[in-house]
Amino acid sequence: MAKAYVLMNCDLGSEIDVISSLKKIDGIKEAHGTLGLYDIVAKIELESEEKVMKMVTGVIRKMPKIHSTLTLTRSESQELFLPSENLVGMILGQNIAQAYVVIHCKKGEEYPTLKNLSHIPEVKEADVVFGFYDVICKIQASDNKTLENIITKAVRALPHIESSMTLNIINEQEQDIEKTQDRHLMAN
Repeated sequence: MAKAYVLMNCDLGSEIDVISSLKKIDGIKEAHGTLGLYDIVAKIELESEEKVMKMVTGVIRKMPKIHSTLTLTRSESQELFLPSENLVGMILGQNIAQAYVVIHCKKGEEYPTLKNLSHIPEVKEADVVFGFYDVICKIQASDNKTLENIITKAVRALPHIESSMTLNIINEQEQDIEKTQDRHLMAN
């Protein structure tokens, strides 16, 4: 299975519409509004890298409200993160605060960094990626203060990390998207 993360910038105020559209596309497993350098992050999982490339260039980049994208394709790596832990926390409502963190590592230290991240319980998934960054991880915590502490005191303190950028997921947009989808269902 090929995986990629697409960081996007879009027209001001169009984030909810763009995210809603992205979530309807087969192969896009997640799409979230973020705070930071990028407006939206989407995770794609498809059968091949070719299909991922076609989706990014033929679908996402052609969406009228998106002006720029940065694609990070996953390197083949070991599965160090258990998807079941991620689901249990979300179902129990324990992971309210979420963020993606993109990381620059010292040369050749991507896989040791990935392994170190796997020992932080709040890091629910991570991948070594090709592109402008070396590693991307998704962190979930019970609240924003805990999330901030995990990023500043655990993730950034790991050896071999040169720099990082945090993209906090905007929970309010997630709720607005659900309301919009409910309105569309009721109208049909």
